[in-house]
Amino acid sequence: MMTKYRAYLFFISAWLIICPQMLFAGKHDIYVIQISDAITPGVADFIKQGLEQASSEEAACVIIELNTPGGLVDSMRDIVMSMYASTVPVIVYVAPSGARAASAGVMITLAADIAAMAPGTNIGAAHPVNIDGKDGSKTMSEKITNDMAAYIRSIAQKRKRNEKWAEKAVRQSISATETEALKEKVIDLIAKDRDELIQKINGREIAGKGVLKLDQAKIVHLSQNLRTKILKTISDPNIAYILMMIGLAGLYFELSHPGAIFPGVLGGISLILAFFAFRALSVNYAGVLLIILALVFFILEMKIASFGLLSLGGIVSLIMGSLMLFEGKGPELQLAWSVFLPTLISVSAFFVVIANLVFMAQVSKPKSGAEALIGEIGIAKTTIMPEGRVQVHGELWKAMSDKPIDAGAKVRVLKVEGLTIDVEPFA
Repeated sequence: MMTKYRAYLFFISAWLIICPQMLFAGKHDIYVIQISDAITPGVADFIKQGLEQASSEEAACVIIELNTPGGLVDSMRDIVMSMYASTVPVIVYVAPSGARAASAGVMITLAADIAAMAPGTNIGAAHPVNIDGKDGSKTMSEKITNDMAAYIRSIAQKRKRNEKWAEKAVRQSISATETEALKEKVIDLIAKDRDELIQKINGREIAGKGVLKLDQAKIVHLSQNLRTKILKTISDPNIAYILMMIGLAGLYFELSHPGAIFPGVLGGISLILAFFAFRALSVNYAGVLLIILALVFFILEMKIASFGLLSLGGIVSLIMGSLMLFEGKGPELQLAWSVFLPTLISVSAFFVVIANLVFMAQVSKPKSGAEALIGEIGIAKTTIMPEGRVQVHGELWKAMSDKPIDAGAKVRVLKVEGLTIDVEPFA
């Protein structure tokens, strides 16, 4: 009996030891999100998903290693709201050395529970012109600047950071090195690497989120899921532009060669993806309309003998539309010339070649069928007066002629009516 109780006691003790480890396996770890890109919807989605995962798995904290030139205002606001909503502490670490947190990156850094920078990094230049790429009128520019100044002040006030410096970063585009940012109380600390950062924040108390206990914490690197990767990829202006060109070329080919199916399907999917990307980018829709107008010109070239004028107009419209398409002033938000020129040349050549082939097919002489016989030369096999037999293309036809034609003479086909052809003497 005692042996039986000892066995029960052993299993209960083992369960009490193992069960908590099973329940809390993977919890209280440090989740790391690495961002080295412009702030786009894809990046915002990645950070949001990462923070939600960290909260659901009860991570000790999340470290966002940030290196960004800035990006889109709406994406930045989404990230800040996700950071506010996070139930785990969020640390933004501008790293590695040489990295920056510019423009939208300033707001993201200031919104962190703990803001840190590596040596040789900088932060600042958050004027809204650099965020959304639009200058606009003086009145509109002032409205946007005032709105962003109020927003960054509210972030700094919430996190108890230097509000005056934050506002100057928006209004005057000031920047600061890591040592200047620490002195101005823009950030909380400087760390040469992630290990030193973890060592320095260990034991810190975060308001409303408890004390950071990182002695036994493991590093968990969060990776992007397929949805985020696709969203991030197509949010690139160069990819979005290529998708639009593929879409227009596919639809154009389908219209010029009905029934091909695959080009039309590919074109439709590409256009939908392109317009989804445009929704996330700073796009001038006058540029979109000019590109669509170019497609209309190329289609009309197939129907109207303009001797190349419509194709020329289409190329000009395509060039102007492409140049006007993206308004972002940062290189990450603009169309690269290395993509623009080859794509433009290839697509323009495709449109012109297809339009020319279609036009030539319309005006060329039929190669088969009854219409192909008109104008052909044959031999009279019998005397035609006014009926007889002629041989054309190796075939015997019943022929009629207004003039007498001797057997063996050459004849020209004038008209085909059913199984009878009208001919005339061919001198």
